Amino acid sequence: MAYVISDECLNCGACEAECPVGAISAGDSKYVINADECLDCGACASVCPVGAPSQE
Repeated sequence: MAYVISDECLNCGACEAECPVGAISAGDSKYVINADECLDCGACASVCPVGAPSQE
């Protein structure tokens, strides 16, 4: 089950830097996770200051 980033995203980029496979990229108003590349490791969720990434 891939992680998704909610609208609470602050666009800080902490999650993108933490993703071991580069599945996270900047979107228009928030960061987005490519579900096909996501390993479900939770690294992004562990560094997010507002808890925006969560499992779908």
